[in-house]
Amino acid sequence: MNIYFWAMVISIAVYLLVGNYAGRKVEGIDDYYVAGRNAPTLMIVGTLVASFLSTTAFLAETGFAYDGYAVLMLALTAVNTTGYVIGALFFGRFVRRSKSLTIPEFFAKRFDSRPMQKLAGYTTVIGLTAYLLAVTQGGSIIISDVTGIPYGAALIMVWLGYMVFTLYSGSSGVVITDTIMFLLFTVVSIIALPYIINEGGGWSAVLTTLANSEAKPGIIAWHGLTGEGALWPSSQDAFIWAMILGVSWSIVLSVSPWQTSRYLMARSEHVVVRSACIAGLVLMGLYVLLMFGGAAVNLSNPNISPSEGAMIWAGMNMMPTFIGALLIAGIMAAALSSCSTFLSLVGFSVTNDIVDSRKWSEHKTLRMSRYIMFAVALFSLVLAFLRPPAVMWITYFAGTLFASSWGPVAFMSIWSRRISAPAAFVGMLVGFIVNIGSKLLDTAGMISLSVYMDPFILGFFSNVVCILVISRFTKPTVAALAYFEAIHQTPEEEFDPVEVKKTLIWPVVLMISGLAIGGGLFIFYAVPYAAAVGREFSVFSGESLLSIGYGLSVFCVGLLAFWQVKRIYGRKAALAAANKQSVEARS
Repeated sequence: MNIYFWAMVISIAVYLLVGNYAGRKVEGIDDYYVAGRNAPTLMIVGTLVASFLSTTAFLAETGFAYDGYAVLMLALTAVNTTGYVIGALFFGRFVRRSKSLTIPEFFAKRFDSRPMQKLAGYTTVIGLTAYLLAVTQGGSIIISDVTGIPYGAALIMVWLGYMVFTLYSGSSGVVITDTIMFLLFTVVSIIALPYIINEGGGWSAVLTTLANSEAKPGIIAWHGLTGEGALWPSSQDAFIWAMILGVSWSIVLSVSPWQTSRYLMARSEHVVVRSACIAGLVLMGLYVLLMFGGAAVNLSNPNISPSEGAMIWAGMNMMPTFIGALLIAGIMAAALSSCSTFLSLVGFSVTNDIVDSRKWSEHKTLRMSRYIMFAVALFSLVLAFLRPPAVMWITYFAGTLFASSWGPVAFMSIWSRRISAPAAFVGMLVGFIVNIGSKLLDTAGMISLSVYMDPFILGFFSNVVCILVISRFTKPTVAALAYFEAIHQTPEEEFDPVEVKKTLIWPVVLMISGLAIGGGLFIFYAVPYAAAVGREFSVFSGESLLSIGYGLSVFCVGLLAFWQVKRIYGRKAALAAANKQSVEARS
């Protein structure tokens, strides 16, 4: 076995050791499900980013960039990462106030409806089991590519790695290891990119060569490859796809169970807002590195197949051995952290939301959660054996299920008094069925959906229509309305002037970073790209507009966060600070 294999083994060993340490501290349901509700900002950022990136970013989307769609992926990213701040401000902080163990439990409280909890639980199990399948396959691809061992043996290694750890430690272990893994793959990604660029002769040479690529024309154009043999016939279709998926994944980041459940662990609402700002910024920066890095691998080897192995090949062939080993260990870390998150959430949802465990003791609930997690993990292992790997497309399909089924219900549960339990139930169910049904029919060739009729769009609007129609003929219960009013009462401890001041730092950092990122892309990508293809530079070119828009999206969510924090917490915090000073002056 080579050094890359041992780097992964050490990574898994550290993972298990930390899980064992965290598992020893689990004393009850709150520790196992929501890490004692005391996680600081760094840990929430770590688990948000680690559970989102996984192998989809490091294998599938980097392979997508290698295939010719690097900048198009940035267009998608510019839209989807706004979901962190939007979700934290308009959904996540309210979920934290509910003190629920799971997001489906929040829906049960909000709508005074046990059936609502069970439906949300079932959608969680189905969607996250599919996501778990994709990430398990991604981790297995890494081990198989690096060591040459059969894919089936690699599957078992990955499965054992995350299954044993998650069963024992629950969320307490997941949030700690996610943070460790997040720090590892973030630092290694930043270190690795210069080696890939230097192999191509430096940034200027890389950009010029890619811009004039004959094998993959348009590989770093704003729209990527288009025309015959490409995924989209025109730049317009490619852009519409990116915007639709961007909006869809923005909703996913706002309300999905594996993202918003992280806020249930947060120490305060300020931690929720801060971590959302930081997570969005980290992702915006990392995707610039990963997408251009993935495209640049073409200059050293244009024939990697499948393309999902592009970054693995780069780690083993374009970097010093130690750096490459760290990169591969970091990618494996991203896979394992996501697997543990998805497995734990599925187990929690079955135990807490689908099975009626309210009469069980805490000891029995913990034991049953572990049994159920093992059964789910075993089921995902069998599926991974039977189904060919398709990491990116399974992930995208699973993610959009939550955008269609949960999106309208989640936001309206916070911002509409009129939505009733029957309306929410039917809306979520119809959104889920329409999305998954239309996708399956399209895949089977029974129907042909244009880029304008994405399953996400069909499911989302079907959901909204059902909610609006049924809410006209039904009413929320008295208990549901009382709960609605209760979660709109901001806890007094959140008005601490010191905490508000700390929180306001991060929206400002977002705004400044947005200007810097947009300016950097404009100067180092848009301007030289025009020169490389022999075209007169225009600020209205697709490359220029994408560069500006990428930075502008960061700036705008920073501005939104600053305004909302000042509006929600700042005025009362300022008044409290002034009263304190007045009292001190009189005394």
